[in-house]
Amino acid sequence: MRRSEIGAVENNVLETRVPARLDRLPWGRFHTLVVVALGVTWVLDGLEVTLAGSMAGALEASPTLHFTASEIGLASSAYLAGAVLGALLFGWLTDRFGRKLLFFITLGLYLVSAAATAFSWNLASFCVFRFLTGAGIGGEYSAVNSTIQEMIPARYRGWTDLVVNGSFWIGGALGAASSIFLLDPAYFSPEIGWRLAFLIGAALGVVIFFLRTWIPESPRWLVIHGREAEAECIVDGIEARLRAHHASFEDATGLEPMRLHPRTHTPLRDVFRTIFVTYRTRAFVALTLMAAQAFFYNAIFFTYALVLTRFYQVPAQDVGWRMLPFALANVLGPVLLGRLFDTIGRKPMIAFTYATSALLLASGGLLFAQERLDVGQQMLAWTLIFFFASPAAGAAYLTVSEIFPVEIRALAIAVSYAIGTAVGGAGAPLLLGSLIETGSRMSVFGGYLIGSALMLVAAVVELAWGVAAERKPLESIARPLSSSE
Repeated sequence: MRRSEIGAVENNVLETRVPARLDRLPWGRFHTLVVVALGVTWVLDGLEVTLAGSMAGALEASPTLHFTASEIGLASSAYLAGAVLGALLFGWLTDRFGRKLLFFITLGLYLVSAAATAFSWNLASFCVFRFLTGAGIGGEYSAVNSTIQEMIPARYRGWTDLVVNGSFWIGGALGAASSIFLLDPAYFSPEIGWRLAFLIGAALGVVIFFLRTWIPESPRWLVIHGREAEAECIVDGIEARLRAHHASFEDATGLEPMRLHPRTHTPLRDVFRTIFVTYRTRAFVALTLMAAQAFFYNAIFFTYALVLTRFYQVPAQDVGWRMLPFALANVLGPVLLGRLFDTIGRKPMIAFTYATSALLLASGGLLFAQERLDVGQQMLAWTLIFFFASPAAGAAYLTVSEIFPVEIRALAIAVSYAIGTAVGGAGAPLLLGSLIETGSRMSVFGGYLIGSALMLVAAVVELAWGVAAERKPLESIARPLSSSE
């Protein structure tokens, strides 16, 4: 088969250098904008999770809602169930209709639902609005993770993805700080403070909506769908802006082209055959990592305030202060350890962070059960645990978004997140909430041991079957389904 020029289509085969051009770029202002405008999704998620945890005491004290610990756990599980279903639906739509369209739709759903939560009048309405909020956030995972992976050069991809996922805890800190003020009865009544808290996320989402208007469609997605001219135009614009800031990079004519059969969409039967047959070992690794970190995080942080108020008699309005130290640790973990995922490698670092988190939680849980920790020491223990757990959890999303072909990347992220969360995370808050309600520290310790065991299993699975994806182009990690080579 003969080709006259790169970018032309002959006999339904397209040659393109767009992926190679994206990977050769130095870091520039464009990449920073992508990370900020899209990565704020995790800030929103952190804000939502932290508010839900920090508001637990206020929801119990609310004259209108007056939730029990189990009902708070049920509402948290509703949020996670919405995230699971939203990820599946919007993940499929993201691969079908593009990254950019869907990250506006999912953000819009989040905005409306988060605002509606503030006007809940009973358990049913609260759970419905939390479900819809979760659906928006779940859809964001697929659209945003896909776009970030496909825009960021290979040599920066690991550290960038971990830092973006770690930004969850910037939202956590915002949620904690706002709860300190909003739950203070000197300023707001117990019925008003928690309602205002849920409006904060909606207000932040409006700002993000306008930031995203700067972000183009993923050039890799455009190429796969035969829109190579649009993809080239976007990359030309990125290169022009970098040159304007005196950046230098390899000439594009020396790059190896990729040959593709453009397609409008990938049938669902091909998606699931690719994930669970062609790449079944990778799917097993992805699901194990996702399920373990989902249980680990959701079990602890959706019930975090309950532990402090029930076992350490911390007033509900002071819970936010207790969130700030380990929110900082969760941000610093990916920032300080993230580079090692690109240098030492994915497999050893993922296994190390998962195993270390597991052992620290088991040790800290035992001390908690034996009543050998005061509230300050308990906070220090959680801070240390999640310094390592934060990059571990981020590595689960990094792994899933790297190891499957571009045509099915968003839905693969969604399926892995959905199954992992459904298996490992959705019931975790309800389980831990019920254990906390017993008043038994040993019962709560049993829940922590389950989380530790899952993380240790994930570490072993990663060492045995993980993929060494560090510094490699996405197309060499998983060849596109439309590849003609």
